[in-house]
Amino acid sequence: MKLDSSVSAIVTGGASGLGGATVKALRAQGVKVAIFDMNEKTGTAFAAETGAVYCNVNVTDDASVDAGFLAARAANGQERILVNCAGTGIAVKTAGRKKETGEISAHPLDGFNKIIQINLIGTFRCIAKSAAGMMTLDVMADGDRGAIVNTASVAAQDGQIGQAAYAASKGGVVGMTLPIARDLSTESIRVNTILPGLFNTPLLAGLPDNVKAALSATVLNPKRLGDPAEYASLALQMIQNAYFNGECVRLDGGIRMAPR
Repeated sequence: MKLDSSVSAIVTGGASGLGGATVKALRAQGVKVAIFDMNEKTGTAFAAETGAVYCNVNVTDDASVDAGFLAARAANGQERILVNCAGTGIAVKTAGRKKETGEISAHPLDGFNKIIQINLIGTFRCIAKSAAGMMTLDVMADGDRGAIVNTASVAAQDGQIGQAAYAASKGGVVGMTLPIARDLSTESIRVNTILPGLFNTPLLAGLPDNVKAALSATVLNPKRLGDPAEYASLALQMIQNAYFNGECVRLDGGIRMAPR
C-alpha cells in the first residue's frame, strides 16, 4: 500500500509509546491519522503536535468505539489502515501465598477479565468494525483495500510468572491473526501482528537507570531497550509490503523471557 495523503489511518493507544511512534511515522508519510486513546489531555496535545485527529475512545465499550470511528471518518474519511496498540497488563499469580501471613488466594477473575477485555476483545472489536468500513472502499491499484496491524507481546510465547492474564490476552491476538487474515482475504484486507519485547515506552521510562540497564542486559543483541520508532518501522513495512499477510513477528532483539 502506498502511503500518502490519499490514505487515512486509525491508531488505537496512539497518544504515546508504540502507538505514538506509529502515528508520527504515518504522518511523516502524509497519511491522515486519527488517534484512539483514553488519555484526553495527552491525546489532544499529541494530536495537535502531529497534525492528527484525537478521539476519546475506550476499546472495551461498543458505543465509545462506534463514536470514535464516526468522528475519525468524518474528519479523515474511511480508513484503509488500522494499527492496534491499545493495551495494558497486570502481574498476579494464578494462586499465591502472602509472605507475612501464609494466606492463600486465587487470581481475581475480574482482574483477569479486564485484561482480556482490553487487550484481546478490544483489539477484535476495532478490527471487525474497521474491516467492515474498509470493505466499502474500492481496491487500490496495488491490489490492497486495507491493512491491519495488531500488537501482541513476546509474553504470548514467553509469559512470565504473574502474567497468566496478560499472556492469555496476547496469545489470543496471535491466535486470531491468521483466521482473521483468512476471513478478510477475499476482500483484499491484510492482517499482521507484531510481538514486541522490552521497549522504551512510558511504562519502562520511569524505571531507575539500574533497572533499565538490567533489563537491557537480558536482550541478546543489541543490549538495549527497543526504540518505539523501530516498532513503527515494522508496522509501516507490514502496511506497505503487499505480500506481508497473516504473520506474527517478534521484534525483541532476540530476547527469550526468563520465568521472572
